[in-house]
Amino acid sequence: MLGLPDGVSACLFDMDGVITRTATVHDAAWKEMFDDFLREYTAKAGGQFVPFDPVTDYGEYVDGKPRLEGTRAFLKSRSIELPEGAPDDTPGTWTIWGLSNRKNDLVLKVLERDGVEVYDGSLRYLTAVRAAGLRTAIVSSSANTDQVLAAGGISGLFDVRVDAHVAGERGLHGKPAPDTFLAAASMLGVPATAAAVFEDALAGVEAGRAGGFGFVIGVDRVGHAAQLRTHGADVVVQDLADLL
Repeated sequence: MLGLPDGVSACLFDMDGVITRTATVHDAAWKEMFDDFLREYTAKAGGQFVPFDPVTDYGEYVDGKPRLEGTRAFLKSRSIELPEGAPDDTPGTWTIWGLSNRKNDLVLKVLERDGVEVYDGSLRYLTAVRAAGLRTAIVSSSANTDQVLAAGGISGLFDVRVDAHVAGERGLHGKPAPDTFLAAASMLGVPATAAAVFEDALAGVEAGRAGGFGFVIGVDRVGHAAQLRTHGADVVVQDLADLL
């Protein structure tokens, strides 16, 4: 009834775009941060201002990745090199940390202003999973996972949380490396083969496939089903309720 193969006893969910409608918040924050930077950068260094593409650039370089890695990947795509900086860099400083801090500030402002929307189909699926006795984990690259889950009123639906803070403490590599998903499975006491991964990001389904998980479900919110399959999804749905 859950659309999962026999033997799966745990479900590992990405948060943004799978459980909560916060992918659009992150997309808008990345665009505002990068566009502001690129305007200043091209004005100083010369060249044409080419804005951050909220579809192509977001999906290819930042979606599903830890904030710093997303910043590095996009800048590399534009052949821009910046110093690493430090965690306490002022938001907007021309460093990897400074730009990443600016992006995080923008996300927090939107969350505070607008709150968090939980996908109805995801809530129904989570409720069914819990009722069936399967264990659950939230696995997110976000540093604001606790705040988002609390704002959505769904913190109690997950047995385990692996986010940017846990990854930093344990030295885990971000997606597309499988480290965070593997850590979640270990914390739940199940092997990867007995866990299903639910992801909407290309980097996320890559991580699920690389980790040898029992099943990888791609959630297509933006019309990239074929890419999700190519990157490692066993099945692609538009909404988790489609699995019920």
